[in-house]
Amino acid sequence: MLDPAMIGIIGFLVMFALLFLGMPLGLGMALVGFGGFAILSGVDGALNQLGRIPFSTVASYTFSVLPLFVLMGEWLSHSGMMTKSFSAVQKTVGRLPGGLAMGTVATCTIFAACTGSSLATSLTMTRVSLPSMRKYKYDDKLSLGAIAAGGTLGILLPPSSPMIVYSIMTGASIGSLFIAGVIPGLLLSAMFMLGIYLQCKMKPELGPAAEKSSIGEILAASKSLWMPFLLVFIVLGGIWGGVFSSSEAGGIGAFFALVTLVMLKGFDMKGILTGLKDTVLTTAMILLIIMGAMIFGEFMTISGVTTMLAEFFTSLPFSSTGILLMILLMYIILGCVLDSLAMLLLTLPLVFPVIESIGIDPILFGVLLVITIEMSFITPPLGMVVFALAGAVKDVPMTNIFRGAMPFFVIMVIFLGILVAFPDIVLWLPETMRS
Repeated sequence: MLDPAMIGIIGFLVMFALLFLGMPLGLGMALVGFGGFAILSGVDGALNQLGRIPFSTVASYTFSVLPLFVLMGEWLSHSGMMTKSFSAVQKTVGRLPGGLAMGTVATCTIFAACTGSSLATSLTMTRVSLPSMRKYKYDDKLSLGAIAAGGTLGILLPPSSPMIVYSIMTGASIGSLFIAGVIPGLLLSAMFMLGIYLQCKMKPELGPAAEKSSIGEILAASKSLWMPFLLVFIVLGGIWGGVFSSSEAGGIGAFFALVTLVMLKGFDMKGILTGLKDTVLTTAMILLIIMGAMIFGEFMTISGVTTMLAEFFTSLPFSSTGILLMILLMYIILGCVLDSLAMLLLTLPLVFPVIESIGIDPILFGVLLVITIEMSFITPPLGMVVFALAGAVKDVPMTNIFRGAMPFFVIMVIFLGILVAFPDIVLWLPETMRS
């Protein structure tokens, strides 16, 4: 009989083969995990795991945070709040070189802190800001690159679905992860805007300045920003201050999103029902994938592959920082060929024990991992956000969108290095939380 670790390695390769053949990720992971467990521990043990893991995974009260935050994002997407926010930001920074592109990133930052969805943020901003940038003859590569990069902030700033999945897979605190993403998310947004400004300063034709707005116009437009800022303050402030749990914050945020939708659109029953339907579909998809990942993870554990991998990395003549950089480089490369959720769930059962063994803080690694997932959204050939934009803007070749996103990819690489060198940027705010 083959060595258990060899069976685990074969199972991992089979999982990749099924994925590239088109099998749904959750079903493929569950199938390989069940089959591997049956080989190593018998069919009865595998059936027991198949019955226990799915229920124990999703029956936890804390898991309710996922559909609640998804629902919050869906209702806010239907409210039209983003259009009003862009109008306010446009009047404030539009007079600068590249100001409309900078305003796009700033609006994405606001919307990301309310929805947690990169695709929703990018597609909505395409409708909201691209016509204005084209009116002022912005270069399409810069415009769509800014929209794509700004959209990726949707999963770094809370609420973030990948952070919720990471928390479920690793046991890290959801609240701490959310709070840890705040400062990095704002800093990365500022770096994106600085990058746009420098590009347009050197080549003004990329993003001509718009006309100036008066102080009165800016103040009048800024009145619309109170709703998203109040929502972020209530949800994140409540988590940070220990006023309520992450799940309770999700419920409060969803209620506030419903109030916002009614205030801006009236009692829009179609928007309300569409948000509920999309929430059910999204949650069901993520649940299936997580259940499959848990079954696959159990198989990897009993096969000894995770232990073997941890021992291999700890035996390398590198510091923990060096090993961490190797792992992050692996994720950047995987992001070019794997879907972001597949990359996270396939590798986390193997990588996280290594992270624990070398003493890296799980909250820090969670934020770094989310940034590598952000990078995968805009890297060829499978950049999900770029594909979505190419579908929405059919008169711009996809290669141009990838080219426009590349400066922002470089900024992300630099930012990733900054966070590794100065981890307190990530860890300081969670450490101030009240229990």
